[in-house]
Amino acid sequence: MNIPLTDAIIIALSNMVDDAKGETRKPSHYDIGYEIERVGLLKADPKQQGMTVGKAKRVRAVLNWSMENNYEAGERLAKRILELVRGVGGFRKESPNYIGIYAVEDIKGVLKTVGVSLGEDGTIVPVIIDNLPIVEQKYALKVYIQRAKRGAEDAALLVGTSKDLLEAVSAYILQVRWGSNPSIMNFPTLLGQAFTALGLATTNDPIVSGEAVQKRMERAFYEVACAVNQLRNKQGTGHGHPFVSTIKHEEGKAAIETMGIIAEYMINKL
Repeated sequence: MNIPLTDAIIIALSNMVDDAKGETRKPSHYDIGYEIERVGLLKADPKQQGMTVGKAKRVRAVLNWSMENNYEAGERLAKRILELVRGVGGFRKESPNYIGIYAVEDIKGVLKTVGVSLGEDGTIVPVIIDNLPIVEQKYALKVYIQRAKRGAEDAALLVGTSKDLLEAVSAYILQVRWGSNPSIMNFPTLLGQAFTALGLATTNDPIVSGEAVQKRMERAFYEVACAVNQLRNKQGTGHGHPFVSTIKHEEGKAAIETMGIIAEYMINKL
């Protein structure tokens, strides 16, 4: 899995390579430049523009640029920076390249808010959304929603679970509105209950004369969401392609982006 980009994550990652408060430590400028080149972000590298900057400012500049211009490459770079720090012993207290307890706790905290758990050795694993406190679930879901709107496959099928984005959003809405997790049910029923809790129309609601035109859009959203769910690879366990093998790339990308749009609409209605 790649690491989602937020302002807080960019700052925490940059601080991991900062030498300002101590002696120079690895990774070196060369190491960082190599990873920047590997993901195709040289045009955003201030070093390539003849500027003299420290490692932290260099990483921050490239990741900030990628947030607006090449998000996917920025996600890959964020993961590579983390792996680079881990590879040189940045998470081992006895290592001369140890980044320090505060830097470790900072990156651990900001990653948790986007559904990523950082181990003591610097490894990352997905956090099950349901296991997050309710106050943290909304922020993590919003990050997945933004990534789904960009077509990221691991945002469509929440990494490490068999639950997809719309299922997770529906369950969150019902927990907020009704105060408890919904019992196990089929997807159309779960989504329908979430729509009902939000006051949205589904295809089961009869058309009423003179109703708001938005109701037609809501019914369409419900129908499309059910259709996208039918494309799901039910054998998946959170890795690989989230849809059945007969789905073409452009169809899958459209389905993922549609998931993001509908999920965002639901969260905003909440």
